[in-house]
Amino acid sequence: MPKYILALDQGTTSSRAIIYNQDATPIAMAQKEFEQIFPKPGWVEHDPEEIWESQLEVARKVIQSAKINGEEIAGIGITNQRETTVVWNRTTGKPIYNAIVWQDRRTSGFCKELIESGREKTFTDKTGLLIDAYFSGTKINWILKNVKGAGELAKKGELAFGTIDTWLIWKLTNGKSHITDVTNASRTLLFNIHTLEWDEELLKLLNVNKSMLPEVQESSGILADSDSGILGTSIPIAGIAGDQQAALFGQMCIEPGMAKCTYGTGCFLMMNIGNKPTPSKNRLLTTIGWKINGETTYALEGSVFIGGAIVQWLRDGLEFFKDSKESEGLAKTVESSDGVVFVPALAGLGAPHWDSSARGAILGITRGTTKAHITRAALESICFQVEDVLSTMAKDKGKALTQLRIDGGATANDFMVQFQSDISQIEVVRPTNLETTALGAAYLAGLGSGVWTLNELKTKWQQDRSFSPVLQASEAEERTKQWLKGVERSKNWVEDEA
Repeated sequence: MPKYILALDQGTTSSRAIIYNQDATPIAMAQKEFEQIFPKPGWVEHDPEEIWESQLEVARKVIQSAKINGEEIAGIGITNQRETTVVWNRTTGKPIYNAIVWQDRRTSGFCKELIESGREKTFTDKTGLLIDAYFSGTKINWILKNVKGAGELAKKGELAFGTIDTWLIWKLTNGKSHITDVTNASRTLLFNIHTLEWDEELLKLLNVNKSMLPEVQESSGILADSDSGILGTSIPIAGIAGDQQAALFGQMCIEPGMAKCTYGTGCFLMMNIGNKPTPSKNRLLTTIGWKINGETTYALEGSVFIGGAIVQWLRDGLEFFKDSKESEGLAKTVESSDGVVFVPALAGLGAPHWDSSARGAILGITRGTTKAHITRAALESICFQVEDVLSTMAKDKGKALTQLRIDGGATANDFMVQFQSDISQIEVVRPTNLETTALGAAYLAGLGSGVWTLNELKTKWQQDRSFSPVLQASEAEERTKQWLKGVERSKNWVEDEA
């Protein structure tokens, strides 16, 4: 019986592929970065063909370096940057425009119009989301309105829409399968999370043609088969989940009340809330965690738009250091940020503020401020933003969370992880495998192709280290108050363009 799993982890800045063996241990990994396109301020695009080519290249490379062949792979698991929107011609298979990335803010004006016309409750009640430029629906609307001839082609049923998972599967199956899973569908503003169907009323409000939409599947099971010409043999696609849901599953947060935070370009906090899509009272998102064997698990989510990206900005924009890893050492050369508060609202503020007109701010600067103070404040800002979401989740839940499982590249930074524990007054647990996004996709594919059972997966999650607060609760509260004061200063800074 085939015993390997191939995980495709298509992220915001790079495409990766990892081969896992029967013990769920990674045995080979390949990664390739691709171009970030910024046509105008606030606009972010990717070339969908470059995404596909980079993903295919690393998939082939990783199979070769693991010294296995396609027939030994039981299933492919796919996880992807969510909300990023691709529209292509069904006949030619060619995208009609670049992929509009989740970070893109070009539809903020349209979102404002929808909110002002009193539509937000309709969208929130049905999708669990807020109206925001972050989600796919308004991006599809923009493409149909702004790409010449797109509206007509859509009416004739000649266009296909997909988030990145759908685009990759279309390519992997040579155009035979136009599918997505419930987790990705739940991020579009078009999918009703109660009926688990595309919603006619929402499609109408966003002027999106139903013929464009993929068929929605579960997150685990034999969902499609790759074309034998792509990877040398036909391999079942057996797991699909958006990156944050994949990380929730990879962290084995499979009981209600368990939560994880992924620290990547942004930070994404997610808590399992069981089989009922309970709405948030505090502007968090209710979303789908996964659907397996007919059972849907829901989650509460808070998204921080700029997490690790703030360290990249200090490296590339301000040239504070040559390598992001140097940020920890620089921050530790000072005992505190010396009153400096850094609000990294470079792409607006996400949960729980949802202010797309906010902009980044560095406050409390004096003559004594150095780049070490600013770097320390930047690292702390990642944790303050996560604390904003954690405390909001506690309000929704009615009690404070006691443990947070963390993952993502930035969590290798012990200084930052300790500060998170301090400022949130919570136990923070780091697993041995920080790449839980790809791991979650592998788990779903292994489950879907019969390599593992859920009980076997529970034993595979391993703790690396636990961090407990050393800061006094009163001081954490004071620091948080000062941070929130800075957040208020950064709000409502620019006028959104329509």
